[in-house]
Amino acid sequence: MNKNAVLLTGAAGFIGAKTAEKLLLKGERVVGIDNLNDSYDVSLKKYRLQGLQRYPKFEFHKKDIENLKSLRPVFSKKRFKAVINLAAHAGVNGSLKNPRIYFSTNGQGTLNLLELCREYKIKKFVLASSSSLYAGRRMPFRETFPVDTPISPYAASKRAAEMICYSYYYLYGIDVSVLRYFTVYGPAGRPDMSPYRFIQRTDEGKPLEIFGDGSQLRDFTYIDDIADGTVRALKKVGYEVVNLGGGRPHTLSEMIALIEKHAGKAARVRKKPFRKADMKATWADASKARKLLGWQPKTSLDEGIRRSVGWWREYRKAGKR
Repeated sequence: MNKNAVLLTGAAGFIGAKTAEKLLLKGERVVGIDNLNDSYDVSLKKYRLQGLQRYPKFEFHKKDIENLKSLRPVFSKKRFKAVINLAAHAGVNGSLKNPRIYFSTNGQGTLNLLELCREYKIKKFVLASSSSLYAGRRMPFRETFPVDTPISPYAASKRAAEMICYSYYYLYGIDVSVLRYFTVYGPAGRPDMSPYRFIQRTDEGKPLEIFGDGSQLRDFTYIDDIADGTVRALKKVGYEVVNLGGGRPHTLSEMIALIEKHAGKAARVRKKPFRKADMKATWADASKARKLLGWQPKTSLDEGIRRSVGWWREYRKAGKR
């Protein structure tokens, strides 16, 4: 594990675990870092991590990217060819309750990693950012749009991380790919996100809560497609911001109808007032990803929801939930 490994933070996270798997299947050595915090069910994080630990080229360290001192031994003992930073506090609504932790992880944590890249001469850095930055812009969202008016602390923390990355590219020549993800969903997803939550509650016969009338548009993007784009972003690009999104938005009501179809059950929907910090619609222009990374999404929402429902039932059957 001492030469040419990829360091991947957030390895037990939803996107992190799938990206690590993609790298391992390509024969890469992966050193994973995650603090296994309780921002949501830790058993789900351990479930994802268990799937990675069967690969001989995977090594895991329980570390927090906010703690520079604890990270340094990992960097000093390895030779990394790249760092993929997928560790983050995610979600708009959580950032309204505790904005400080979002800036500590997403801002300070990113800075710590860039400092270690500078110190140990690691020349490639991939940052997970968010479509939340585009709030208020016309659709489809393009990377050239100005994004300096974030409407949530989460979006602001991600914008701060992007700007820190640019300064290290400019000052120290670190090659940076910034990936703005659009509503990622799929098996073993985040329990706080609507696809997972709606599948669970529909299957259990419990009511779903929708903040709004269900007409909100989301550019749902399947996890395997996102992980593929993340691996492709290891390409040398200089400094580039790239959208990874399905390119075809769907309403929440459409998603719920597909859950009902594949779960074979009717959903009980409760509507609540729209939340001010939420976005009413997201829609990616992913043409840059196609041109720069040779990437395009392959999985339809229908197929992705089918797989997600199937995974949930196996996960529940196994007594994980």
